[in-house]
Amino acid sequence: MRKTADPYMNFRFVVEFDHVLWGGFNKVKGISREIKVETYHEGGQNEFEHKFASQATYGNLTLERGLVSDRLWGLQQEASDGSVTRKDITIVLRDGRMNEVWRWLIDGAFPVKWTASDLDGNSAQVLVESVEFAHRGIRKG
Repeated sequence: MRKTADPYMNFRFVVEFDHVLWGGFNKVKGISREIKVETYHEGGQNEFEHKFASQATYGNLTLERGLVSDRLWGLQQEASDGSVTRKDITIVLRDGRMNEVWRWLIDGAFPVKWTASDLDGNSAQVLVESVEFAHRGIRKG
């Protein structure tokens, strides 16, 4: 009998900026790629419309983690001040034995939004920062 591969767990990942590990992140959101579709209606053809693949688009990537340093704030502050520095971001997914099984390469990313979770004097939760990055595209490494 052939053994079926187990799906990968989504909590075993690390994030690198320009090939340097930048500490732990709680969440990575927005790993997505979509092909735009253009339609064409042919005269006299009422049963269907032609669909053609157009360009690929990529949603913004969002990284979330507990607020521990001002590195991400600093990146976004520089961009806010007009000094945009693009970075290559790599998300590495690992299996249960911590072997690399998948790698996403995000090209030319720069921060476009920085957000902190709400400050709440009645809560004992960790303060979380969230940084959203625009980028040129995603490739599998």
